[in-house]
Amino acid sequence: MKKLALAAVLTGAASTAMAGSYAKDDVVMEPVVVVEETQQSSSSAGLLIPLLLIAIVAAAAAD
Repeated sequence: MKKLALAAVLTGAASTAMAGSYAKDDVVMEPVVVVEETQQSSSSAGLLIPLLLIAIVAAAAAD
């Protein structure tokens, strides 16, 4: 009798846990489009840091 009551309680708990689920056909999600604006920079922007490093090494070597 105890096993029957326990089975009934577990069945009731399991059925209520699934009551709030959603069907995939009902959910419609639109894709999100992300647009990033990029800054236009000059072509010599990549040369600034190496030139500064060379100048620092040359100044250190001159001492």
